[in-house]
Amino acid sequence: MTDRKTILITGASSGLGEGMARRWAAQGRNLALCARRLDRLEELRSELLAAHPSITVAVRELDVADADAVERVFGELDAELGGIDRFVLNAGLGKGASIGTGKAHANRETAMVNVVGTLNQAEAAMELLFTRSVGHLVFISSVSSLRGMPKAQNTYGATKAFVSALAQGLYAELDSAGSRIKVTDILPGYIRTDINRSVKTALMTEFDEGVDALVKTIDAEPTRALVPAKPWKAIGPLLTLLPEKVSRRFV
Repeated sequence: MTDRKTILITGASSGLGEGMARRWAAQGRNLALCARRLDRLEELRSELLAAHPSITVAVRELDVADADAVERVFGELDAELGGIDRFVLNAGLGKGASIGTGKAHANRETAMVNVVGTLNQAEAAMELLFTRSVGHLVFISSVSSLRGMPKAQNTYGATKAFVSALAQGLYAELDSAGSRIKVTDILPGYIRTDINRSVKTALMTEFDEGVDALVKTIDAEPTRALVPAKPWKAIGPLLTLLPEKVSRRFV
């Protein structure tokens, strides 16, 4: 495991992003935190610095769907903190509705943030990592990417399939070139956050347990991982193999 001293997290104002920031701050890592809600980021920065005065925390307001803003903000934070060792592309949106039910705006917004926004982040992060030829790029996908999802989760699952495919393709490219830039595709299962507030499932993991597993897994820098491993390491492969009527019982 490589000790990444300085970590950038998008979508850091709440949910898993905020949870990861708290865990890494407690480990003494320096943080660059981005989100659309600057007020929440500033509150979080104050809390983290009060609890861990030896670290540095920089924050920026950011809409990841704005390519120019992503490139500018990533560059500013990289310069301010003396180089980002790990980029965690966590910003995402979980809005959605069944296709054709008159709520296309929600699906389009989710697609813009999760697909275009992730691509924007990957482009900006890789440009910076290429200058040093070393670092770690983390894509936060979802178990929903493993097969098509019904109703309100349809578009969300499809966008996360894009995220995983982007991560896997980039890993293959860098690995074949012998690059020291590591790429990790993380597929969280159901963890109790706002994005999962409407999901009813016996497979829900409590927030603290889920964040602990997420941070531990990312620090190990695997190529791909379902988190938490129990039960998703066993269930995940089944989702791609079982008939539709059977697989939907798990999701």
